[in-house]
Amino acid sequence: MTAAGPGPSARFPPLTGVTAMLFRRATTPPEVFPVTRSDAEWRAALSPEAFRILRQHGTERPGTSPLNGEKRPGRFVCAGCGTALFDQAAKFDSGTGWPSFFAPIAGAVGTKADRTLFMTRTEVHCATCGGHLGHVFADGPAPSGQRFCMNGAAMAFQPRDLSDG
Repeated sequence: MTAAGPGPSARFPPLTGVTAMLFRRATTPPEVFPVTRSDAEWRAALSPEAFRILRQHGTERPGTSPLNGEKRPGRFVCAGCGTALFDQAAKFDSGTGWPSFFAPIAGAVGTKADRTLFMTRTEVHCATCGGHLGHVFADGPAPSGQRFCMNGAAMAFQPRDLSDG
């Protein structure tokens, strides 16, 4: 009978540096959201671009969203589930080419660390369906100092009905 040999950690040293960044495994279970659908259901409900952004963490090209120029009173809602995310009053022109806001509607979005592209950023997602919206940066205007840089294809605009007074 022979010995089994060294354990896996002796054969494979721990990953470090760039290798660790590229091959890091998630250590926390995925978050569960109130609205869930299969990939097939999301694909049927969303445009191909909205699916790519909301469900696959894509990014639209800057300057391509019609929501950049939206200035009417109203709310920006999640294109996936309709949750109200941002009020028009929090929107500002950041000059980045993406719709930007200094604050979300309370409880509408969640955040988590995004360690892709060899950097750490803060990803913003819909708190109801988990759809990827964009990222938040600490270079926004007062009162928050934050810039929620959102993908327009991840949202829809609902104008406020001004006839209600």
